[in-house]
Amino acid sequence: MGSPLEQQPIPQQLPSEQLPGTLYGLGVGPGDPELITLKALNCLRSVPVVAFPAGLRGQSGVAQQIITPWLSPEQVQLPLQFPYVQDLEQLSVAWKQAAREVWPYLQTGNVAFACEGDISFYSTFTYLAQSLQQLHPDVKVSAIAGISSPMAAAAALGIPLTYQHQRLTILPALYDAQQLETALDSAEVIVLMKVSSVYSQVWKILAERRLLARSYVVQNATKADQVIYSDLRSHPNLKLPYFSIMIVQNN
Repeated sequence: MGSPLEQQPIPQQLPSEQLPGTLYGLGVGPGDPELITLKALNCLRSVPVVAFPAGLRGQSGVAQQIITPWLSPEQVQLPLQFPYVQDLEQLSVAWKQAAREVWPYLQTGNVAFACEGDISFYSTFTYLAQSLQQLHPDVKVSAIAGISSPMAAAAALGIPLTYQHQRLTILPALYDAQQLETALDSAEVIVLMKVSSVYSQVWKILAERRLLARSYVVQNATKADQVIYSDLRSHPNLKLPYFSIMIVQNN
């Protein structure tokens, strides 16, 4: 059984003898519809069915908003429900249900699953692909890389994310202050994903280390409502949206 992230060429058409089709994971960038690779765009346009994480409360999800300008009316759009919870049992049920919803479409052709950012970087696609391969071990899965939010945030700030021999630590979410302390002790650049829920706690730690002047927050990177905060000394109580990322230069 291959890895969910194994690269395979994109076929121009699917011969009947090769059924079922391939599940393609597409990293479609952090928000700007133009930050999608040509390979991902070609795949997106070639498949009959495009799946993506469903948005909340009937709204379009981020990945769906990114790919909508590139879709044709003939393509089937398949929103899949993934709950925003930490309970592994509940998540596992949702991943398996999503796999069951995708499988009938794979029996007649290729399916692309569009995911915000890069497909291998804390991506929902990983769980969908693994669940699908558990149910159908012979299913073909392939991934196409995308642009992840740390790179997009650094570009928005006009700074290099890393250079020379700098070490980079990325924390997907911070639930323990010690995680940040450890990262600050071992790396020159720290990226905190989804920092909104712990911002005040992080701010105090950075203040103690006198790092606020070299810390940045980018909310909704590359989107029309992008907001940048540089030098956080005057921003102890920011109210940030879910998609907010912090970069700390710990030189």
